[in-house]
Amino acid sequence: MRHEAIEKSLNLMMVLIVVAISIGGLVEIVPLMMSSDATEPDEGIEVYSPLRLAGRDVYVREGCYNCHSQMIRPFRSETERYGPYTTAGETVYDRPFQFGSKRTGPDLARVGGRYSDDWQRLHLMDPRALVPESNMPAYPWLADNMVDPDLVTRKVKALQMIGDPYTDEQIAGAAAAVAGKTELDAVVAYLQGLGTNRRNRR
Repeated sequence: MRHEAIEKSLNLMMVLIVVAISIGGLVEIVPLMMSSDATEPDEGIEVYSPLRLAGRDVYVREGCYNCHSQMIRPFRSETERYGPYTTAGETVYDRPFQFGSKRTGPDLARVGGRYSDDWQRLHLMDPRALVPESNMPAYPWLADNMVDPDLVTRKVKALQMIGDPYTDEQIAGAAAAVAGKTELDAVVAYLQGLGTNRRNRR
């Protein structure tokens, strides 16, 4: 069959596109689903605490992934700067993944514990107070917005339903864990936990 016949028939073109995508998906996705390296958490990886989960959601909502990646590639220039390269097993509880592809700002995969909580707070409120050449926007409203305990509890329950190993005790305590916390507190908690399990490994 000549390609001209395919190009002139919209229906045939659509069927062949679906077939090609299906075959590609089977070849690429199914082996990953069967691999424990991609579906089992690395040593030391635990589900997000309720406060960190709320912080991750604020991070996504504010579009931080547009400028910060969370994936250290297996290149010497990256591992020397940021630490051990990222593995699939350390991101099994990320939905959606925060790999990113653009680094207007630095990679954050190993940022946890590198700076104090106070530094992180000030940096989110007024980045140029700490890094004068920064082009990161300020997020002052995070200090005013409170985390919704009911919403966090529902999220933890939903994640348990799809397989994240949250215990009933964690679900019962989710609301109390975020009560009185601001979105700024949540984002700082999220950032402070990033990569702490692998930073010192090579």
